[in-house]
Amino acid sequence: MAKILANPLQQLLELSAQEKESKGIMHTAAEIFQQPETWISTFERCEKHKPKLTEFLKQTGVGKQERPPTVLLVGAGSSDYIGRSLAPLLRRRWRVQVQAVPSTDLLLELNDTLLPQRDYLIISFSRSGDSPEGVAVLRQALERFRRAWHLVITCNSQAAMAQACAEHPQSALALVLDDAVNDRGLAMTSSFSNMVVAGQYLAHIGDTASYERTLQLMVSAGKTLLSEFPEIASVIAEKQLARACFIGSGALAGVAYESALKLLELTGGKIYSMAQPTLGLRHGPMTAIDHDTLFVQYLSSDSQHRNYELDLLDEVQRKKLGAVRLVIDGNRGKHGHGADHVTGLILPETFPDDCRPPLDVITGQLLGLFASLRAGLRPDNPSPSGTISRVVAGIKIYS
Repeated sequence: MAKILANPLQQLLELSAQEKESKGIMHTAAEIFQQPETWISTFERCEKHKPKLTEFLKQTGVGKQERPPTVLLVGAGSSDYIGRSLAPLLRRRWRVQVQAVPSTDLLLELNDTLLPQRDYLIISFSRSGDSPEGVAVLRQALERFRRAWHLVITCNSQAAMAQACAEHPQSALALVLDDAVNDRGLAMTSSFSNMVVAGQYLAHIGDTASYERTLQLMVSAGKTLLSEFPEIASVIAEKQLARACFIGSGALAGVAYESALKLLELTGGKIYSMAQPTLGLRHGPMTAIDHDTLFVQYLSSDSQHRNYELDLLDEVQRKKLGAVRLVIDGNRGKHGHGADHVTGLILPETFPDDCRPPLDVITGQLLGLFASLRAGLRPDNPSPSGTISRVVAGIKIYS
């Protein structure tokens, strides 16, 4: 068995600047590590803008009993998975129809998706705020659909999407997060979790004091996770597996998709990864789980979800699928069910799953970081050929 290192993430953070530069980790490791503290800063920034955010949401009709808007959560890639991670919470808290729609789809189907007789609140997520599809969707919707309101959440004060909002103050608003979470590494890490925190704040905007208490629990659990999980991620990376499968339900399905993308991005495609909802895996994708696969289950605290997930874990174990089975458990790791590694989040048993995404996604980020290093890549820029880049470019927009 590979030797477990003492907090390998901390070892990376303590390297000299020259060593970090040579390994290509000037940014990514620190951006993963900084997350719990930056969640507090994001909460404080949202609190500073609370009057403006509250008034804007009131104008959109959120909270109305009659004819509330349909809420669309829009983004591309990781930013789409932000929407998937937030939709269950916003649906539960706002009691409106909420749907996550990739901007890459919406650009092609805008006229068929937005109905002229219906009111919409479109919340767009974008680290750079310069994604070609995101900018195009925003500008086209502003021009064509007068009954749509727009809230942009970005990490870049100079973003084209923020500028578009400034040009339409009657129907659009930009919430710009601190520059510290505008990740310099290629992969979205702290930008992802902080935009999720901003979305969770909006969900609780009528009772932000309760959300602050929830967030403090997340911060504490996040620090514990960052001190304990790097050892597991490092050991798994040493196995140099070729595939990975991530499973989650509800908001944790968004985490599963984002974790799969992190592992794929940070290893330059060397580890082929996929994500599936709990009940979707048996319908074909299970055939891809072989002796060279990492299987990761984000285990829900919701009793109904959990029952289905535990049944799936039992089946995976019975069929001896996967080289390594990893469980991330919101119930402090009480149920291993044949897993090789179990990580329990230090949270109350009643902690809601739909607030967990900023925490759980750290595991996917760390798996990607250590697998990237083990593959001999530079995590800050794991695509030396330029196949992918920090901000997507080169897309021609057709009106």
